[in-house]
Formats: sequence, C-alpha cells, structure tokens
Amino acid sequence: MADTFEPRNIVVTGGCGFIGSNFVRWVAREHPEVHVTVLDKLTYAGNPANIAGLPADRVELVVGDICDAGLVDGLVAGADAVVHYAAESHNDNSIADPAPFVRTNVEGTFTLIEACRRYGVRYHHVSTDEVYGDLALDDPARFTEETPYRPSSPYSSTKAASDMLVRAWVRTYGLAATISNCSNNYGPYQHVEKFIPRQITNIIDGVRPRLYGDGLNVRDWIHTEDHSSAVWAILTRGRIGETYLIGADGERSNADVLRAILRCMGQPEDAFDRVRDRPGHDRRYAIDPTKLRRELGWEPKLTDFSRGLAATVAWYCENEDWWRPAKEATEARYRAQGQ
Repeated sequence: MADTFEPRNIVVTGGCGFIGSNFVRWVAREHPEVHVTVLDKLTYAGNPANIAGLPADRVELVVGDICDAGLVDGLVAGADAVVHYAAESHNDNSIADPAPFVRTNVEGTFTLIEACRRYGVRYHHVSTDEVYGDLALDDPARFTEETPYRPSSPYSSTKAASDMLVRAWVRTYGLAATISNCSNNYGPYQHVEKFIPRQITNIIDGVRPRLYGDGLNVRDWIHTEDHSSAVWAILTRGRIGETYLIGADGERSNADVLRAILRCMGQPEDAFDRVRDRPGHDRRYAIDPTKLRRELGWEPKLTDFSRGLAATVAWYCENEDWWRPAKEATEARYRAQGQ
C-alpha cells in the first residue's frame, strides 16, 4: 500500500453541487484538521445552501469558473490537493445542448491540471461509470478499470475526454493524479432534475412520476456518504496514476427504484406513467470495486438501499424550502424536451 498523503489545504471544485457538497461535509466532519476551499460557479446545480452551517474558519467558498485560469492558478498555488467534482452532468441537458459540457468538463479539467502541474499539487479526478458505455441486461460482467471506453452521450463523452487528459498529464508531465469512476449516487442535496429526487418531489406535489421506456435500465446505486469516504481513501492512499472504480454492489432497475420510492411514500407501486425513452439510453451500468477494496481496504457502510432510500425520502419531505425554488424551472425544461 502506498504511503498516506496527509493534505491540510484542499480545493474542492463543484463543492456546492450534490456529490461535491456531501464530500465537503464529510471532510469537515471526519477531518477537522483540513481546510477546504470550495470553488463553484454556482450554476443552477450549485447551491451555497448545500454547505451552509459548516465552520467558516475551515470551509471557504470562492465563487468562480474552473475555466478562469488566473483564478484557478491563485487557488491551486496555496493548496496541497485539488479534488475535482465540478461538471455539467445531466444527460438530457447534454443532448439538448452539448456546448457547456465540452467547456466545463474538458476545458475546465485542462485548466485545473495545468495549474496542478505548475505547482506540484496532488490532483484527484472524479469521473463516472458512464464513460464505459453500457452492458447488456443479461450480461453477468461488470465494469473494471480495464474496460474499454465507449461513451454514449455528449455528457459521458466529455467525461471520457477529461479522464484521458488526466492520464496524458500523468504520463507526459508526471502529474501526481488519481482518477475514480463511480456509479450513480443518491442521498441529500441532489438537484430535483435527477431521477430519485424528481420522483420524490413529484409525488410530494401529487404529480404521477414518469418512467423512461420499459424502465428495465439498470443503475448501480451508492450512497453519497460511501462515495465521499472512497474518494478520500483514493486521494490519501491511492497509487499515483491509477484509476479506481467506486461501487457498492447496488444494481437496481429504474422501475424497481421507482416502485420502492412509491412504497416508501405510501403510494401504489403502479402509480406512474411511462414516457418515450431517452435517445441512446444506456441499458445497464455495473461496477466491480474489487481493486479499491483490495488495495485500499475500503468498504461501503450504507449498503441497505431501502434504509438509505427512506432516509433520502425523509430529507426531501423535510427540506421543501431547499428544493422548491428549483422545481418549476426543472419541470419546465423537461416539458420542453417532451419528458
């Protein structure tokens, strides 16, 4: 096992987004010796309320763009690690308008790794299992670190491009970097455009949830707390230049997840409508996290999906003031896309 890296000042890009803010909260709770600078553009998916209440002397918010080379340079110069969560990440939006995805996910990553190279700063790149394309529903295989890239959407293709940039910078310039590709996250502070929060908030509003196509598409779910602990393990103990897949053995079809939400909220399991499928909709994602568990000894803790889902439903029921401002604009976008 590699020596433990002990950062004291980290920059977390996208730290006001769903997965990034949960990581910031996790670090603030588990590692009080670490100072976190959050760099977030505060687009529609970034919300400063996501990190509200954290100690101001240990968590600082800088509002800015990861493509702003001057700003990034100044922040990275004073850090010993960068954890890069910032991304345009919604598949439907990438199909409607790919341009912001290319800029943020590719140009933004380039800007960050150039600054890290300049100052010799450790870099961890947070990516997605969607870069591998999809698997057949009846295929027993799961994605591994050796699986060839076959991205399907503008979103996943830009994430694949950013992964390749990082690998090239490791090989060509000796960038001290690691990469993680994770399965679908769920938990608190997730934007209402995403699958689980959209269904929960529709049911709260008395609107029948909608399911793409036959609903048999399988996703591999992990609670965002487990993702956070895995990223920290990779940042501090992972081998430079290596990729680690993060998963919690949580494969479930979209239909099964929706039925579980309906049950949890006291609704009939068939109280939903089907809509036309998304173009190029991947059928199945499944992560094999053996390398992460074997090399770094990491294990997920929140593996009871029904309990995690019930806690997530409760959070959205109790935090309507958090999600309500974004709900109507989100549904308007879906209506414009015919979904």
